[in-house]
Amino acid sequence: MSAGALRVLGPTLAFAVACGPGAPAGRGLDERAHAASRERMVQEQIAAGAFRPPVTDPRVLDAMRRVPRHRFVPTGLAHLAYTDQPLPIGEGQTISQPYIVALMTELAQVHSGDRVLEIGTGSGYQAAVLASLTDEVYSIEILEPLARRADETLQALGFAVHVRVGDGFFGWPEAAPFDAILVTAAAPHVPQPLIDQLAEGGHIVIPLGEAAQELAVFRKAEGRLVEERVIPVRFVPMTGAVDGP
Repeated sequence: MSAGALRVLGPTLAFAVACGPGAPAGRGLDERAHAASRERMVQEQIAAGAFRPPVTDPRVLDAMRRVPRHRFVPTGLAHLAYTDQPLPIGEGQTISQPYIVALMTELAQVHSGDRVLEIGTGSGYQAAVLASLTDEVYSIEILEPLARRADETLQALGFAVHVRVGDGFFGWPEAAPFDAILVTAAAPHVPQPLIDQLAEGGHIVIPLGEAAQELAVFRKAEGRLVEERVIPVRFVPMTGAVDGP
């Protein structure tokens, strides 16, 4: 697909929902046990803050308790869904560790009614957490197989997320402006189209760097970005037009 090309995904296929890597993970498993694992995840990994900044926003913590991460990982890895680590989801990509998902969500300062853009849908987990906070979530994934699986999983679980296949470097201009933009792949700089599509007072959360990366949050004030560096991170690199001509 050419750089900047965007395509809205079609209707969910029942067969794909039944057989894709995200959907069947919860079948035959004790959902109460998964809920207990999510509670431990929130208490021990996300809110504790022993060796890293704690996530304290009660709305974010509640979303992390409610979104079933085991439905967004391959079936064979469902038993690791609530551990403090990223996991492979295919196509050379990973689902971020729960703490990073929670931290990025908190830094974005998403409120009910906000319009949010995610760059890098991956398995759909981050989008589901965002959709637990607002009903205007847009997500772009450059890898079509991942985008389709994520769209199917999100629909099957009832999360209202608009998913597109395309190069996230260019954003989603017809849906702009966005109150928050989250980029889930590392970039050498903030793409200008995303800056242009950010609403005044809005936030961009993005990992910056190549070998050494830092999670950064930018707030748009009077048309300019005010930057804060948060913690060292390790993300897969952003691909597409960000690499240059």
